[in-house]
Amino acid sequence: MIFFLPFLMLSAALAFAEPKSIIESEMESYVVHPTETKSLLWSVSGNGLISPSYIYGTIHMICPDDFTLSTSIQQKVEAAKSIYLELDMDDPAMMMKMANLSIMKNHALKDLLSEKDYILLSTYVKDSIGLPMMLFNNMKPLLLMSALYTKVVPCANPKSYEQEFMQIAKQQHKEVKGLENIEDQMGVFDMIPDSAEAKMLVEMITTMPKQRAEFAKMVIDYKNQDLDALAAKINETPEWKGFEDVMLTNRNKNWLPVMNAAMQLGTQFFAVGAGHLPGETGIIALLKNAGYTVEPVQQH
Repeated sequence: MIFFLPFLMLSAALAFAEPKSIIESEMESYVVHPTETKSLLWSVSGNGLISPSYIYGTIHMICPDDFTLSTSIQQKVEAAKSIYLELDMDDPAMMMKMANLSIMKNHALKDLLSEKDYILLSTYVKDSIGLPMMLFNNMKPLLLMSALYTKVVPCANPKSYEQEFMQIAKQQHKEVKGLENIEDQMGVFDMIPDSAEAKMLVEMITTMPKQRAEFAKMVIDYKNQDLDALAAKINETPEWKGFEDVMLTNRNKNWLPVMNAAMQLGTQFFAVGAGHLPGETGIIALLKNAGYTVEPVQQH
């Protein structure tokens, strides 16, 4: 889930991250399996393009010790006319729009949970992020979920590839654009019932050690650039079963015409959650089916 949870919400929650936890015992049985797909950076060419474009799979939060930005990536960004993220993070009205779209109008979070679960969640929120539950009670569960995901990352100040690309874009005077707008992204999560998301919150805090161990495994797969392993983990995430089309497939298909139009104008650099790349309905396969040549780029 870390690979496609909305970046905007994650960035708003970064300040709540906690110190490293002990997860070594839960990692002992984890084995890295070989795979044919070993790249996070891909080139897109052919099909009438005048120059290649590039796609990079990100992880929305990662500890500084695990963060790398290769020379290859920096060169591809330098060559691009624009940088495309999932959202246009340059939009000055973004945070206000998100705040308005995050309000639940027909019920409160307290109405979606049993008294026992609400007290459990309230206590965890107060103890872990130091804020009263009342601040989140009228907000959609996804907002609190984003804040709680920072508890999964084992460092106090996680980094974000998206924020790094925004900084590079600013330095190079490049425009940052979005494959979708905030209304589209929030609309995706509106398709998941608030009651289901509320239950996910309780599941998250009651299985936090397991969540941390799974995240640590994901980081290993991410650093190994193993898209197949990452895809398998996403498919195995129980709380999101049944929502794969909403979270990934439909969005990938909606992004394709945006990417196509942009690439016709010259080299572009696209940075999206790594979970969007692999699979039969992933970005890589969709572009190949549309007639493009999509190839892994060896980083150095």
